[in-house]
Amino acid sequence: MRITKSRVVARLALAALFALGTTSLANHMHTSSKFEGPKANTGAVSHSKQGHMNVLTLSDDFIVPDTPAPHWQVVDSKGHVFLLNRLKIKEDKYNKTITVPAFVKDISKVQIWCAFAETLLGEAKFADPVK
Repeated sequence: MRITKSRVVARLALAALFALGTTSLANHMHTSSKFEGPKANTGAVSHSKQGHMNVLTLSDDFIVPDTPAPHWQVVDSKGHVFLLNRLKIKEDKYNKTITVPAFVKDISKVQIWCAFAETLLGEAKFADPVK
């Protein structure tokens, strides 16, 4: 079997592109610590990029707190707090994934906030702020 020089170069180039793509994808995935708090204390949240948008996704083991109005809330590296969408929706369904608005520049913590009682139900932290 004879492999030409151009085939070797093409295979090396393909391998390099694959390695770059895998590294790039890995750099855009982050997982927080476990949620800790009085009502939200299971599961974690992962951050990913979809195009230019930041997306947060709750893990499968996250349990929605049994409170009247749990919401997504994020805190940036400067301590600015952003109250986002309601977590619970109709019946037993909930917003497991949320697209973070563009005006939120980075995310240090993800919190579950009860808008009715105005209290923190639990939070999960990222080791470094995700952008």
